Amino acid sequence: MPDTTFGLNGWTPERLRSLAGKTFVITGGNAGAGFQACRILLSKGAKVVMLNRSADKSAAAVKDLKKEFGTQANVSFVQMDLANLASVRTAAAEVLRTVPQIDALLCNAAIAQVPTQKLTVDGFESQLGTNHCGHFLLCGLLFDRIEKQQGRIVVVASLGYNMGIRSIQFDDMNWDKNYSANPVYSQSKLAQMMFAYELQDRVRSAGRKVNVYVCHPGSSATSLISTSGGLLTRFTWWLMTNSPMVQTAEKGAYPEVMCATEDNLEQRALYGPTGRMEFVGPVGKSKLNPHAYDKSVMSKLWDVSETATGFSWNL
Repeated sequence: MPDTTFGLNGWTPERLRSLAGKTFVITGGNAGAGFQACRILLSKGAKVVMLNRSADKSAAAVKDLKKEFGTQANVSFVQMDLANLASVRTAAAEVLRTVPQIDALLCNAAIAQVPTQKLTVDGFESQLGTNHCGHFLLCGLLFDRIEKQQGRIVVVASLGYNMGIRSIQFDDMNWDKNYSANPVYSQSKLAQMMFAYELQDRVRSAGRKVNVYVCHPGSSATSLISTSGGLLTRFTWWLMTNSPMVQTAEKGAYPEVMCATEDNLEQRALYGPTGRMEFVGPVGKSKLNPHAYDKSVMSKLWDVSETATGFSWNL
């Protein structure tokens, strides 16, 4: 039965009060649902700092946002490539130097359905390296600044976590032997969710003051698959975007904005569309399958991720 916490229409930005005085940091904010999240947050007076790979696309996005909301709109970007841990460290240092408070960090950026195996400069399979390892390190580097505000970390996952092997292939995390775009993407999004749920446990045990939420955008008309997917995947997606099974990028942004702002949300939950197949429809609490918080796998992934990224969390 669909979640009706926020009424029949689900959560919408109409619920937002003024966000003046609050600062939101978002990865992948120059396009798709990330850009729409920036628009919603800026419309309520928030300060937004985007962490994006492309400086040119970021400058264009800032220009568009200032054109829409006025030159006084407090939006900026820091160049960061999640697929490069050195870039993540440099960007985090710049954020810590220039952004005195962080009310929420939105881990929004991702790549998807990469058709053939590619490795990051650090030697990780590209989807796992970008979607999980880069965010794992970024969250750790910014955690203390977020905690100063008793702030939030929002992990944007995907229903893709239900595809593939529904676990982490620890004996071959780069999928050297059996690479296939969809299962590997599935593992990367499952890894993000497991990171978030394990972080919840560790934050609670340590008595720290950061809330961690997980959401998914449903099936949204963004450039994610068209920029990293293979030809057949892109064509299939193009067909879907012209059907009722795909919603706008703006609606795809609702779950992450809700998780960044709404009070009294559950942490061990998955928020997103609650309509047909949870692809579209009113935003609320979605179904969360238990393989996403298998404790033994979560704990092992955490240890493996600390070793892989060379970063030990102070929790």
